[in-house]
Amino acid sequence: MDGEGRSIADDSVPSAAETPTLAHVARLAKVSENTVSRVIRNKGPIAPETRLRVNAAIDALGYVPNRAAGSLASSSSPIIGVILPSLSNIVFPEVLRGINAGLIGTSYRPMIGVTDYSLETEQDIISSLLAWHPAAIITTGFEHTTAARRMLEGSRVRIAELMDIDDRPIDLAVGLSHREAGRAMARHLVQRGYSRIGYVGHDWTADRRARLRYEGLCEGLSETGLSLVAEYRTEAPSSTLEGRRALASLLADGAAIDAAAFSNDDMAVGGFMHCMAAGMPVPDGLALMGFNGLEIGQVLPKPLTTVLSNRFAIGKTAIEALLETPQRPQEARIIDTGFSIIEGATA
Repeated sequence: MDGEGRSIADDSVPSAAETPTLAHVARLAKVSENTVSRVIRNKGPIAPETRLRVNAAIDALGYVPNRAAGSLASSSSPIIGVILPSLSNIVFPEVLRGINAGLIGTSYRPMIGVTDYSLETEQDIISSLLAWHPAAIITTGFEHTTAARRMLEGSRVRIAELMDIDDRPIDLAVGLSHREAGRAMARHLVQRGYSRIGYVGHDWTADRRARLRYEGLCEGLSETGLSLVAEYRTEAPSSTLEGRRALASLLADGAAIDAAAFSNDDMAVGGFMHCMAAGMPVPDGLALMGFNGLEIGQVLPKPLTTVLSNRFAIGKTAIEALLETPQRPQEARIIDTGFSIIEGATA
């Protein structure tokens, strides 16, 4: 026995100064190192009792797998790179929830980067993620810097571009047609009898999808012989405060509208607050319609009429499609998760 009360021959237990290794786990579980590796990576057939013994050894030793080392030994690691524009905008955490749900029961884990809507930041994150040899990278939208696109196309790892299907993907696109969603907004308002429709929007520089919805809205109105009566677009990112300010500015300019289509629910909720403050009844004085189907819009005194984007389904569907095959297919694939109208009570 040594001074710590363990057998010197018992080399399955690391000393207090040692970091537990794969070899320690293998010796304690009485299996090969290759078997331990396969249990950790959830690869190949493993007898249930063997899996239990290995996991018990891992727990007993406090062993943490070295993911970086594993990536050097194989073509890819268990990492799924997830690049989101924002975590403060509730839309993207809901997508992330879907991604996480799709990963439950697999050996893959997300590594998350946030761009704050900067394509240059996205490029840096892509470069860093690819150094880890990820199994896949998930991005938002089709817009990338030229260098970032080259890296994504040349990496040959699975790539999913989420939220939008109005362009050609590198590998996989999962989302909805924002142009069609804009057309659906126009049809809904016209079918409800509104003909003097205005638009209230936020900055398009970082939000290509909002512009696509605007273009679809205009196209949908044109199909019925109508056009926007007035429009106001703030240069700031979307927020309830900007929505309130923007609708106030539109109406202060003398816009004679009976309905306002907003770029998203944040802006529309702000518009609702302006109507409340101004004593303008909704929808009798002014109808309001948003996009996204956020919970905040549905807890207003009058639930917001809006377009529901299936954000959780987008994330979950993307992961499931990526994990169907580790190899990038020759033909790009588009999965339309669709949208629906929440009729609400504001339009």
